[in-house]
Amino acid sequence: MTNEELKIKLTELLPSATFEEGTEWVNLFVAPAEWKGFAQQLRSTDGLDFDFLFCVTCVDWKTHLTMVYHLTSTKHRHSIVVKSKLDRTKPEIETVCDIWRTAEFHEREQAELFGVNFLNHPDLRKLILTDDFEGFPLRKDFEDPINMIKL
Repeated sequence: MTNEELKIKLTELLPSATFEEGTEWVNLFVAPAEWKGFAQQLRSTDGLDFDFLFCVTCVDWKTHLTMVYHLTSTKHRHSIVVKSKLDRTKPEIETVCDIWRTAEFHEREQAELFGVNFLNHPDLRKLILTDDFEGFPLRKDFEDPINMIKL
């Protein structure tokens, strides 16, 4: 399926999605409230079959956070990037670890390092930092008193 055909199919599933132009893979923006249902459709819709979530990350834009999900179909060999803009003061989005098992680990990492709350995630324990660590070290406003790095 070409990128243009993917865009048409994705727009049929979620008319409110918007696309970022000039990228190798199809990049689309989805509202956090629409993410979970759309994710289920991406996984189960014939012709799309996005069965592999291979990267989940977060970007701090100082004014907001953006969740970024990289998906591919091992059956059809097409890939997309789904982005969702989150409120910086209360970043929340529904978990997709029940759709793609790999999300469980990735979401824990983003929760720990960026402070994103993945609603209904079964286990948001820290992976890297100590339990008493305060703050979110990958946010641009994080101040490290030992290393004194400011972004």
